[in-house]
Amino acid sequence: MPQPNIPDADFDLLDVPPAPAGHYAEQALLGALLLEPDRLKTLGILHPADFANAAHLAVFHAMTALTPPPPNVHTRKPVWLTAVLEHARPAARGLTASYLHQLASTCPEPAHAPAYAAIVRAGHARRTLTAHAEHLVHTAGDPMLEDQPTAALTAADTLAGVLDHLADRFPAHTSPLPRTPAPAHPVRDPDHEDVQDERLLLAALCAHPRPTEAARWLQPGDFLDPLHGRLFGCLLNVARRGDPIDPVTVLWEAQHQGLITPALPPAELLGMLTDGHGVATEHWAEVVLRRAMLARAHTTGLTVLAYTQDDTNTFHQLLAGTRRALADLAAVRARWHRATGPTLPRTTQSAGPAPPRAGPVPPRPTATTRAPR
Repeated sequence: MPQPNIPDADFDLLDVPPAPAGHYAEQALLGALLLEPDRLKTLGILHPADFANAAHLAVFHAMTALTPPPPNVHTRKPVWLTAVLEHARPAARGLTASYLHQLASTCPEPAHAPAYAAIVRAGHARRTLTAHAEHLVHTAGDPMLEDQPTAALTAADTLAGVLDHLADRFPAHTSPLPRTPAPAHPVRDPDHEDVQDERLLLAALCAHPRPTEAARWLQPGDFLDPLHGRLFGCLLNVARRGDPIDPVTVLWEAQHQGLITPALPPAELLGMLTDGHGVATEHWAEVVLRRAMLARAHTTGLTVLAYTQDDTNTFHQLLAGTRRALADLAAVRARWHRATGPTLPRTTQSAGPAPPRAGPVPPRPTATTRAPR
């Protein structure tokens, strides 16, 4: 089977520890093949890289590169063991004949080699998903990357491609989701710039004649500050009712939603919703959505890691859980692409895609135009 077209990444699967039972399955498989080399034909698709142990990888590579001796020769002379040792030793210098004898002695039943091979494949699949999930977590959490959204989504695409490739190596099987609790969405305390960006957007939406169109990609959960998300929900409620939108009407809805408290008086809430005239609404909406998309990509990687690090999950459970996590990311990703991708001209649908809205980034308003905190 051809290998998937996957970009090189800065990780080595030999650095990912195997599940406890995987090591013994590798030993049992190699022992079976030392005892009965013809069992190589019964394993299905198995690659040397599927082994977690470097010495085991070298031994299996030697077995696949050599021609097994005839059965009558194999039963009388240790030519197979000697040939495997000589071929594997340059890649595994600590390998000894005594260890190969140990592998043969620890194999419970050579006829079970296909079952041992399936365990080895499953271990490789788990380690592969772990490595790519770690790469996604690192990419989505590294603000120093150039074009971080594209890098994070590329890492997610790579994870999805690897998942599909691995699934082809296993029989189709329906499975429930992993029982492992998914990690909570990381809560990051918004810094001053985050707070100001979100308040600036809320004020701009209140001043916008058609706020639901300007923020058609956003959801309340996209805001870092939960209060800002609830205020955004209040604005959407007013818009859905068809009522006029301005800071006072949104404040009225906020009162009905229980947002006005002694610790958060109406004057402070009103201040968050005013002075948004002239603000580039779509730009700041994209800023908020960009943070939400990267946060979801980060959570997706953490979720897959939690699944792969729980040894009680079968591969098919990992498959189902990873696909669910990627689907959650896809929902935010679709909104991100609608926000940043090309749009069709309003005058005709046959004129072809219009250029993206990319242009000079609107300057961040000065302190005098920011909404009061």
